[in-house]
Amino acid sequence: MTEKKRREKVTAEITLAHLTQFAVEAGGSLSPEEAIAFLNQNGRAYAMWKRMMQAGEEYFKSTLQPQEQPALRMMRPSREQRRAAV
Repeated sequence: MTEKKRREKVTAEITLAHLTQFAVEAGGSLSPEEAIAFLNQNGRAYAMWKRMMQAGEEYFKSTLQPQEQPALRMMRPSREQRRAAV
């Protein structure tokens, strides 16, 4: 079984590059330590994680809803697709 890790660190790693890039785009700078401290203040990292999860859920729901196109289905490969290139 893999070692359990703290979620705050994982969330900070996901958004750290974005946060430092936004600071550069705004004409400033932000060290990785400052960015992590910012994310961990007042529950920002957790709030961001919740919003990312909600956005992901909405995306999957919209993607999986029946559309005009037929649903994806498993297709058998043709004879040529079954051959392996060596």
